[in-house]
Amino acid sequence: MSSPQYAEKALASSSSSITQPHRGTEEAVTLNVDPNTLTVADLYDKEKFDLETMDNKLVFQLLQCGPEGLTQAEAEARILKFGPNRLPEKKINPILQFLSFMWNPLSWVMEAAAIVAIGLSNGQGEAPDWQDFVGIVLLLLGNSCIGYYEERGAGKAVEALMAALAPQCTVKRDGKWETMEAANLVPGDIISIGIGDVVPADSRMVVANNIKIDQAALTGESLPVGKDIGDEVFSGSTVKQGEAEAMVIGTGLNTFFGRAASLVAGANEGMGHLQQVLAKIGNFCIFSIAIFLVAEIFVMYPGFKYRYRRGMNNLLVLLIGGIPIAMPTVLSVTLAIGAKQLAEHKAIVTRISAIEELAGVTILCSDKTGTLTLNELTIKIDSIKQYSDVSTEDILLFSAYASRVENQDAIDKSVVESLHDIALARQGIEVLDFVPFNPVDKRTQVTYRRLADNTVHRASKGMSQIIQELCTRDMTPEVESQLAADVDMFAQRGLRALAVAEESVPSGTVDGEGTGFRLIGLLPIFDPPRHDTKETIERAIDLGVHVKMITGDQLAIAKETGRDLGMGDTMYKASILNKPDELAGIADSVDELVLRADGFAGVYPEHKYEIVERLQNLGHMVAMTGDGVNDAPALAKANVGVAVADASDAARSAADIVLTEAGLSTIIEAFIHSRIIFQRMRNYAIYTCSVTIRVVTTFSILVFAFKFDFPPFLVLILAIINDGTMMTISTDLVKPSRHPNSWNLKEIFSYAIVYGSYLTLSTLVFFVVIDKTNFFQRHGCKAFTNHNDFSLHSVIYLQVSILSQGLIFVTRSQGFFFTERPSTFLMLAFVIAQFVATIITVYANWGFTHITGAGWHWAGAVWIWDIVWFIPLDFVKFGMAGVIERFAVARSPPTPGEPVTHEQVELARQRTRMSMDAAQSVNRISTIPSRGASYYAPNLHDHVSSRRNFGSRVKQMITKSGKNLTMDGNELRRLQSTQAQAASRVLGGNST
Repeated sequence: MSSPQYAEKALASSSSSITQPHRGTEEAVTLNVDPNTLTVADLYDKEKFDLETMDNKLVFQLLQCGPEGLTQAEAEARILKFGPNRLPEKKINPILQFLSFMWNPLSWVMEAAAIVAIGLSNGQGEAPDWQDFVGIVLLLLGNSCIGYYEERGAGKAVEALMAALAPQCTVKRDGKWETMEAANLVPGDIISIGIGDVVPADSRMVVANNIKIDQAALTGESLPVGKDIGDEVFSGSTVKQGEAEAMVIGTGLNTFFGRAASLVAGANEGMGHLQQVLAKIGNFCIFSIAIFLVAEIFVMYPGFKYRYRRGMNNLLVLLIGGIPIAMPTVLSVTLAIGAKQLAEHKAIVTRISAIEELAGVTILCSDKTGTLTLNELTIKIDSIKQYSDVSTEDILLFSAYASRVENQDAIDKSVVESLHDIALARQGIEVLDFVPFNPVDKRTQVTYRRLADNTVHRASKGMSQIIQELCTRDMTPEVESQLAADVDMFAQRGLRALAVAEESVPSGTVDGEGTGFRLIGLLPIFDPPRHDTKETIERAIDLGVHVKMITGDQLAIAKETGRDLGMGDTMYKASILNKPDELAGIADSVDELVLRADGFAGVYPEHKYEIVERLQNLGHMVAMTGDGVNDAPALAKANVGVAVADASDAARSAADIVLTEAGLSTIIEAFIHSRIIFQRMRNYAIYTCSVTIRVVTTFSILVFAFKFDFPPFLVLILAIINDGTMMTISTDLVKPSRHPNSWNLKEIFSYAIVYGSYLTLSTLVFFVVIDKTNFFQRHGCKAFTNHNDFSLHSVIYLQVSILSQGLIFVTRSQGFFFTERPSTFLMLAFVIAQFVATIITVYANWGFTHITGAGWHWAGAVWIWDIVWFIPLDFVKFGMAGVIERFAVARSPPTPGEPVTHEQVELARQRTRMSMDAAQSVNRISTIPSRGASYYAPNLHDHVSSRRNFGSRVKQMITKSGKNLTMDGNELRRLQSTQAQAASRVLGGNST
């Protein structure tokens, strides 16, 4: 254990080395601490040891390693101490996951029914109702098995896909370089990184060879940063140039990303939107059952003087038949299968309930670099400016001569690849001397011999001002003015300018005096949009999703990209969000500005977070894309966070969906498939609520009016067959909505009441016709002796089964049921289920449950009756749709691009104040969760559990204990200073 005085000595020594980090001064620095007794907590305590700024020799001493790396034995010992180089994952206990499917209010009612059947349904000389008890238990176990199987299968599929994304690295072990998974790295390892490599862990440079690092994951800027020996590189950064060896100083939670994750590890997860919807649907069904249970108790016992056992059987009918016991399982299976289908379209779902929220997204806030664009600098050939008689093709050729063809930086790469054949960059010439770009000269220069005539020439490219000062030949005032105007015009369009000049060397020597450089051209450089981005944005608009660009790049660049993509150029600097006094003439409020804008530039993490929050407070469902640690808070705040391809671990951990293919088109495919999945769930929700109303009203009224005692076991058979059929709804063929989806529970419950009442009426009329007329007897059907004839039980069972299950074909279609073909599985399941029901009606002679076979005549009569009553159901649907549309209250949020009303602004302000007062930075629904909603959560497990709500509650966070969590000030300042440095480099023009 280190003492404070030892820490102070170490820090004092490291401070002197930081002052002169690269001057080669060799100070005798020692560390008076025993590394063997040092704990992990002490090692990463910045007040004791700052591994990011200490002298490299001290770090070697502290980590007990050297440039030769670790042995395999040392690495194995350290991985036990430090853990693997990844964020920890919380594993789900499979037994608890299985049991969770039986732990929700709907299952409780069924479990209560099982207790009633075995414990209370006895007396009057009759044995307990073993048949119903066993049947209910089997139904509960069956639902749990199906849900568990599908959910675990989806989880394994996601884990396999995420494992395929596991990064590899090159590390020195036992003095030899080898490739292995980055998860096996430990502090003290020596790693090798080169062009294109992603830095696998926080490290300090040991050997640096002209290396540049892309820190876009931290700064949002794509320009690379030069690194030297002793500098730190963060995990998730990408090597753009050169190669280096580095010493690992932090892994897993002890990296910059990991520390950010640990800050919010205890944050309250909150309730998912779908979980609350399920709770409300379940409460609707339970409430409906409770009303008729109470009514039956008062009618049967005080009114009809029923014996105890007879009344209990009728109560069991409502408990068993009215509860949609399969609802959590059906929806979980639907989401699990949907997650698999999305994975096939390169979108990995890490939070399964996010599928439902994705279907309701109205605004997509998209990052620019790498998502809307290629993240590759390119020459805009059709905009090249000429200042001499040199052709555009030759201007490109001269600039390619002045570029590296190996170990290129981003600009050299863009110049060489602008040639129709990259071999032309060195074809026909012999390079005599090459001066690479450096921050002082801000240009490159090549001296070469042209093999065709053996003459020597020079070419140079770089900043326009530097090249202008370099040119001494033909540089007239007119040319200077034109160059300045062209540079300004490029800047207004968000294009970087690269000037090109050339001269001849008459002496034919490398150092010979030239004829004077002549300005020949100006190359516009930009990050081009992806080939499919414009079409994808148009598809998003057709789907009712407005796309906003949120970028850390310059405003001019953002506007130019917006114009190219047809998404508009009404964009602003993000700093205006904190300057309401600058809104005059632009918008009446910040909320209106955020809604009307096509995008924002110069965005920092806090800006992204605020933009998402304001849009949510205006009533929008927001999806946010991102790839770096700076995106993590906004990804977690958004209703759906989307980590794009090649995103950092921090972004993946914070996101709900991880894309494995670059570009925006994958997100649009995810929108479409999520809406298909939503339609399946909505169709089933209407169906199951309708069946609940149908069962409780039908059998209650039959008891009240005719003292009809339907056998509980037949209702159980009905539930089992019905649930088995409804499982196939998860693969049904449905049309996605052309507009964002949302749960309108009033609409769902209204449909359920009307459909349920209609189906109840079909059964009541059927019973009255049987009881009061001889219509069916005249057509060959046998008569019944009384209202509780065992054959009549069979007939009513079939009538209820066919028409109830047939309702799904009406609820699943937008038009007439026959215009939208159902899936083969659904159709086959319906046919099998009703075939079984028909056979039971015709042949079953089960004395224990009071039914006997009614024969084929009655079966045929029931089928004809139900078909006749089924046909008008479509017209009932159309009538309901018309009524709902006529009387619906406008619930939609204000449309992006249109003015925001005063009432909408006030509502947004109220929501903002409420969210700040409650310190609930990432609440996924604005309503208070209903009591018992959390019991539906176990059936919607996150398949990558460790990512839930990472990075959320950026400024204010509340743990389950109520303790506020805030980001460490040093971490935040370090992140902001890195961004500021990147911005200053851009504004200062430190690029070629």
